[in-house]
Amino acid sequence: MDLFLIDGIAPFFRGYDQEVVNWSKAPFSHIESGDHLDFDRCRQIRADFKTFCRKAAGAGYNAITLDDLAHLCIFGFYDAALVNKIADYRCFFGELFKDAVAAGLTPYITTDLLFFNEAIDRHIASNDDALRTFAADACRQLFEKYPMVGGIIVRIGEADGLDVEGDFHSRLVIRRPQQARKMIQALLPVFEEFDRQLVFRTWSVGVGRVGDIIWNPDTFDAVFAGLENDHLIISMKYGQSDFFRYLPLNRLFFRGGHRKLVEFQARREYEGFGEYPSFIGYDYEKVRNKLVGQHNVVGMSVWCQTGGWSGFRRLTFLDDNAVWNEINTFVTVRLFRDGITADQAIQHYYREHYPDPHWRPLQELLRLSDEVIKELLYIEDFASRKIYFRRLRVPPLVTVYWRHIVANHFMRKFMRCYVGDGQRTVKQGFRALQKIKRMQELAGPLGLPVEDLKFQYDTFKIIATVREYYFLDFTDELEARLTRMKEEYEAKYDEPRYTLMLDFSRVKLRRAHLHLMLKMMFRGEHGYRLFDRIVTLNLLSVLYPMLKRFGKNAVPEFASESAMGFDSIFK
Repeated sequence: MDLFLIDGIAPFFRGYDQEVVNWSKAPFSHIESGDHLDFDRCRQIRADFKTFCRKAAGAGYNAITLDDLAHLCIFGFYDAALVNKIADYRCFFGELFKDAVAAGLTPYITTDLLFFNEAIDRHIASNDDALRTFAADACRQLFEKYPMVGGIIVRIGEADGLDVEGDFHSRLVIRRPQQARKMIQALLPVFEEFDRQLVFRTWSVGVGRVGDIIWNPDTFDAVFAGLENDHLIISMKYGQSDFFRYLPLNRLFFRGGHRKLVEFQARREYEGFGEYPSFIGYDYEKVRNKLVGQHNVVGMSVWCQTGGWSGFRRLTFLDDNAVWNEINTFVTVRLFRDGITADQAIQHYYREHYPDPHWRPLQELLRLSDEVIKELLYIEDFASRKIYFRRLRVPPLVTVYWRHIVANHFMRKFMRCYVGDGQRTVKQGFRALQKIKRMQELAGPLGLPVEDLKFQYDTFKIIATVREYYFLDFTDELEARLTRMKEEYEAKYDEPRYTLMLDFSRVKLRRAHLHLMLKMMFRGEHGYRLFDRIVTLNLLSVLYPMLKRFGKNAVPEFASESAMGFDSIFK
């Protein structure tokens, strides 16, 4: 394994004051001023980028990714204003690339397939051949302009969020396995010519027939069979879903002889965005141990800032309070680069940041943080189940999503269909709160932010109480207690904070009927049933608008307004 890749978008978010931040792509509109780039912001980004590169290289990384290809390519059909702006971007990124190389990091560029604007729309005109030619030309331009760039990281299974602004917006244009295969075949000659790496991501939100490529061996083979190539790397998240706990290692790492990259996330978007400790080292050590000896796993990548929608905005390697992200970022690369255990990596981190040898308190704090996340943020009975819907594996965490804690009658009924011993689950949650108290005791002497543990305790106390609502008898006292906790929490913490989505309105649907519906729509194995091929994969797409009106309270509003929107999984 020789590629240790980290995302480098953190410097682009300095001073970005949106209430809810889209962390999935650099906010290009933020660094622009009219038809040019904002000089002061670019200067700040470059200063931060140098700091970031120095610390990332010091941790053990040797490559860095930046967004994105669209802002580095010029085509003859662009208007003069866009050409001038991209010329600014090319000069600016050229300096960033030099800074990365000086720090010992090979720069890579990310892209969605494909980015669009009105001019590109007119040029391609929905023609697949034109689309592939355009994408290949864009890659060629990048390599001709920047010989220090090591390759391009391609995403085909997700497009820009609904909130993205600027000159370019990406779309999902690859919906079938053969389209993905032909795209790889069209791009590879460019990468071979310039001796660069095409890093092709299998991450998808389930859109189209290629939408199950992250877990379905048939789709995987339809795209990649016979395409083993020294210039192609297949990049996969370690599980069959997004960056969650309770997911086994994706078995497609062992399929085919293709070169593969395993993706991890250090700034845990579903586990607090780094606002409190969410140590992941022990889980990643288990993944590493299962991949040992796999000669075709050529590297790993860590998303230390990328992913999710929230107002939490700590910048890894740039802010003094980003320590929890940085510990995860450090430990993850050392697991793979040095072949050591998570505890040994913690010890190495301690030696580099503390003058004394007494690392055991930090080890205890991080071990407890791992346990608290698994025992209280997640509901084990639900999280440990294999549940598939259409082309997606259902996330193990649905009651708390990004910065939203969902407490409504539908979720109460839903969770009761999957959790057998609700009383045990409630008790487990409140026991986990005591572990946060112990973490507070450990954090002070270590010089770690105790206030983060207090915030976690207050937040997780609400989550534990919401479990009472899910699994115990409903009472007026519980309703009043949750309402009071919500008010006190909002008064104590200014934004950003978690949002308790409290709604006691009753859903007129018997649990027995809901259970039957879930058994029909959801399945326990990834293979498709006849019912799925007829109904969930096809008929449901047609019926979804009507069902959406019927179940309008079942899907929280934030799910429809963030990312690509909830509706996208029915396409």
